[in-house]
Amino acid sequence: MFSERIRNVMDPKKILLAAPDTSVSEASKLMARKRVSAVMIVEAGSLVGIFTERDAVFRVIARGRNPKTTLLRDVMTRKPKTVRSDDLFGYALLIMHENGFRHLPVFEGDTLIGIISARNALDPDLEEFAAEARRRSHMRRRP
Repeated sequence: MFSERIRNVMDPKKILLAAPDTSVSEASKLMARKRVSAVMIVEAGSLVGIFTERDAVFRVIARGRNPKTTLLRDVMTRKPKTVRSDDLFGYALLIMHENGFRHLPVFEGDTLIGIISARNALDPDLEEFAAEARRRSHMRRRP
């Protein structure tokens, strides 16, 4: 899996974009609706930041900020590191590990096409674990 190209690992449907003047409350609702843990902040067609569920906890809630009036521009990570769709997934994981974050915007040329997260490394193993658990559960029920 680590030698897979990012384009083969990421889910392009998981991309969520918002403007910098979106409130944290509205962004959080969008994230919940789309079932994603990060939103990419785009202004004039360019990526200017990223806002994650951890940002909501550490930069908003823990600091007593009002999510309805706090704007993403005030709490986003500016100029996030990015990767290319043809980079190896292992490379993306290394960047995340070395920098202490869990999400990376993915570009193909000059176009933002998605996001990759550390969870992508866990998902195939979780699927295999769940399938094995179902198989064992089924076997235990047999007489």
